[in-house]
Amino acid sequence: MIAAGARARRRVVVDDARAITFMGPALRVYGTPNMLHDVEMTCRDMLLPLIEPGQDSVGAEVSLIHSGAAVMGAEVDLDVVIASATGRRVTFDATVRVGGDVIGTAAHVRAVVEVARLEARVRDMRTRLSAAQLSGS
Repeated sequence: MIAAGARARRRVVVDDARAITFMGPALRVYGTPNMLHDVEMTCRDMLLPLIEPGQDSVGAEVSLIHSGAAVMGAEVDLDVVIASATGRRVTFDATVRVGGDVIGTAAHVRAVVEVARLEARVRDMRTRLSAAQLSGS
């Protein structure tokens, strides 16, 4: 059962894959897209044991504020809590910290989906796209 107030925590380390490169080696810090990915995956992984077999969730909405830096090698704590659950929509609040200092906050909505149904929809989209490309549309 999905209940408001349920919490989870994940710790990640700012490694090469999570750090930006575009500002040079002196500014290799936790990238915003990577923070978002880590928040999303923490929420998804928390939700998986609470839903039925054959279900998963997809991101539907996000608001992220990246307010501080985390340098290479820093341990980052992601704390997520279920703020609400209505039907298939589950809303999470997330706080991202380094050494107790908040470096990010997010509100994230995930939609619970039936995997087989989603696979069928995606397969249909691919078929329609292929047909449109073949006809020159």
